[in-house]
Amino acid sequence: MNKNELVSAVAEKAGLTKADAASAVDAVFETVQGELKNGGDIRLAGFGSFSVSRREASKGRNPSTGAEVDIPARNVPKFSAGKGLKDAVNS
Repeated sequence: MNKNELVSAVAEKAGLTKADAASAVDAVFETVQGELKNGGDIRLAGFGSFSVSRREASKGRNPSTGAEVDIPARNVPKFSAGKGLKDAVNS
């Protein structure tokens, strides 16, 4: 499912126009992105949690040349599925 299909599904289930559903989906994405950017996390009971994890600097190797490469430290987004989502996928 891509974003347009998600907007269509939200519009149909919520009884909204596609424009209103697109605004709602965009608002959710912007809110999640903004909260993670500020170092926060989002917990949705029964669905899952979005958080930020710190990945420390490390050394890697270029597979074609074998040369050692420095991989810089960075923050990475992380999603952990909740029990409700896991149960829905496995039933």
